[in-house]
Parts: sequence; C-alpha cells; structure tokens
Amino acid sequence: MTIRSIAAFVLLSGLLSACIREEPKNAECDIVQVTVSGDVLNREPNISNTKVLLIVKNNQAVTALAPEFELSPGATVEPPSGTLRNFEFPQTYIVTSEDGKWHKDYIVEVQRNNSINLEYDFDHVRRIKALGGVCSYDEFYEPDPSGKDALVWASANSAFALTLQGSTPGTFPTYQADGGVDGGKCVALVTRSTGSFGQRAKKPMAAGNLFFGTFDGTNAMTNPLGATHFGIPFTQVPVMFSGFYKYQPGPTYSEPDADGNLVAVPGKTDMFNLYAVLFETSPGHEWLDGTNVLAADNPMIISTAVIPDRQASSDWREFSVPFTLRQGKQIDPEKLSEGKYSIAIVMSSSEDGDFFRGAIGSTLQVDRIQITCAD
Repeated sequence: MTIRSIAAFVLLSGLLSACIREEPKNAECDIVQVTVSGDVLNREPNISNTKVLLIVKNNQAVTALAPEFELSPGATVEPPSGTLRNFEFPQTYIVTSEDGKWHKDYIVEVQRNNSINLEYDFDHVRRIKALGGVCSYDEFYEPDPSGKDALVWASANSAFALTLQGSTPGTFPTYQADGGVDGGKCVALVTRSTGSFGQRAKKPMAAGNLFFGTFDGTNAMTNPLGATHFGIPFTQVPVMFSGFYKYQPGPTYSEPDADGNLVAVPGKTDMFNLYAVLFETSPGHEWLDGTNVLAADNPMIISTAVIPDRQASSDWREFSVPFTLRQGKQIDPEKLSEGKYSIAIVMSSSEDGDFFRGAIGSTLQVDRIQITCAD
C-alpha cells in the first residue's frame, strides 16, 4: 500500500468514525406531561418550572394515586412513573437528565376542585433559591386549617432572576413587605429595570405582579403575554371583591424603542392594575393569559370586578367592588358544581407592564384581599 493510499485510508476511517460517533446525550430534565389513570382529574395538569398541580374531582380519594410522567428525551424520574403515593401532602419527584449531569426537583401537589381560601393577608411566604443559590425570592402561599397549601400565588420572579438584577427577596419585583394594614405584612409589587440583559432582549423593565394561576417561565422570553396562566378552579358564586391598596407611581413613564432602550413619554403617569375575573373553562381552554384576561370579546369571561377609581395614595385605601356579569352571561349551577369555572385575581405595579411600558420604581402594596360569595 502506498503512502498516499495509507493517508486516504486514515482520512476515510476518521470520516467514518465522525459519522458514527454518538450524539451528545440530552441535558434537559423536565416533566412534559402528566397523566393519572381513571376518571380522576377535573382539569388538565398544570405544569410549571418546578411544580405540578393536579386538580382532582371533589370526591376523589388521594391517598393512593400513581401519576405517569412524560419526560424530556432520555430523562428519568425518581420515584418512577406509576408509583403509588399518598397525595394528602405534596410529593417530591427528582428528574435527572439523560447525560446524568443535571437534575430538577418537582413538587407534585394534588388539590380537590373546591379547595380555595376566600381571604388573603400575605403573611405566608417561602424563600425560593434560584440560579443555584445565587439569589432568592419570595413565593406567597395561603395555608388551609391543617397547614397544607390551599393556594400558591404565582409571579414572574423566576424570570426576573435570569436578569441577575435581583439578589435578596426585597430586590425582586414581588416580595413580602412590612407595614400592612394592621401593622403586619403585605405584598409589595415594584416595577424594576431588567438591566443589560433585558435591554438586549428588548424587555427593559419588569412590573411586579401576583396572580392566581401559574407562570410558564420556559416561554417568558419568547411569549411573555402567554406565560401568565391566570385562574384556579372555583365552585362558588363571587359577588364582591374587596381589600386595601396604596400606590406610588415611579417618576418617569417610559416605553422601549426598537433597540430595547427606555424612552420617556412626556405627560404620562403610571397606573397599577388590581382586579378579579370569573370565567368558564373547557378542554384546551383551562386558563386566561395576558392576551385575553380582560378582553371585551372573550367568550370565556362570565363576570369581572375592576376597581373603577384607581389612584395614587401614600395611605391605605379600601376598595369594595361587585362582580359584574358580562352581557348575556349567567352562572350555570350545574357547571359550577362540576368545577367548570375558574377565578383569577391579578395585580400589577404597572398596568402596561406586560408590554414593558411603565415607570421604574412604581410601587403597589396590597393587603387583606377578600372574595365574598353568595350564600
């Protein structure tokens, strides 16, 4: 064999080796879908970045459920799919990537269709560590009489962590603050700069927000309006939405230009949002989002409670507004008992924050929220 032939053989062998080399193993470790056998669930599972919420029918026993998980390609879960577990309490599952280098802890929680508090004082938070412990933020929850989570509020704090502008809870857009109505705690929502990260992404600010539902952090950058999934099951007839707020707009209302830089809008002052919505669900339409939560032409919406005279105030202002039925809408008692309705409370420090418009520093504080229902 000539030297030229040997060189060609070596080259060909290298090319063949490159062609048959194994693809890198997948580094993703996500729960993609969840199923539970039998006529158990009342809604599609609600899956967020580290939590799965399963809404079961009111009479369903939850001491021995065996959820099945669809995972990222090649990933594994422990305990394995189909393991019987007692969901009277939240259960932890650990998903490990195919390459074995990454893992994620998921909390899987089961709620019955009618488990919801009607009064919210924002006294209860847990600290969530993000980016491997580099920063932490507050997650608000409401316990039931037994101490279990009856409700976990959602916010976009998890997305703000990616900007590296937050370190401790008080530096995030949504956090627990002192100075509540009765001298206790309250929730504070602040519109904050997202720094150079946000400017490059053409999302230069983040309004503080808090709402019933879940936040889809995986789509926050590509589809921010669709990342907010508003609503939780509700089996009562709401008639009044009440509570307390105080609000101070930031000094300069701005909006992003084509390059993501904030440009002042002369003569415009920021304003907050705080409202409640009752809506009907159907398969494939389990929640509202930023595109349609108050849309006048949204056929899902049954009634709304919107504060008519929002204003800036350094003192606590009490509000009490009725739920108003949309034209031609009624609450069907049978659908109500079957869990076909959901309710959302939504609050934001900048009403146009979902379009990244508002004033840096705008601050909304809210306390003692209550939903009053018909007897």
